[in-house]
Amino acid sequence: MLIAPNDTAAPPDFPDDAFGDPFDLSRLPLPRQARGYAVQMLDTDRLLDRQSGELLPVRSTALDALFPSFVEAHAAATRWAVHHGLGPEAHNLAIVPAGYDDRLERHILIYGVLCAQP
Repeated sequence: MLIAPNDTAAPPDFPDDAFGDPFDLSRLPLPRQARGYAVQMLDTDRLLDRQSGELLPVRSTALDALFPSFVEAHAAATRWAVHHGLGPEAHNLAIVPAGYDDRLERHILIYGVLCAQP
């Protein structure tokens, strides 16, 4: 399911913090180096693939999940939520810093699997 970036359907209003507070990777004190922003389905190890628009497991070799900016990750998360008929309060997605391990050739969830409820 490819979600076109120029989808003409009018999406509901997704505020800047609909998927977590906006952040700048360069300013985060992270335990591991981040390479980009990823969209994670809470309570899972699944990330939004930039090419297919599907949520794939972090260990999938087909996964391409690193967005260069929070804004681009937010736009992709919004498209996914709208495509699935979910509004800003019901999508269960979060934008997170993510890395990539060149040796293992897989993405890294720096904060691990985030829970929907604390």
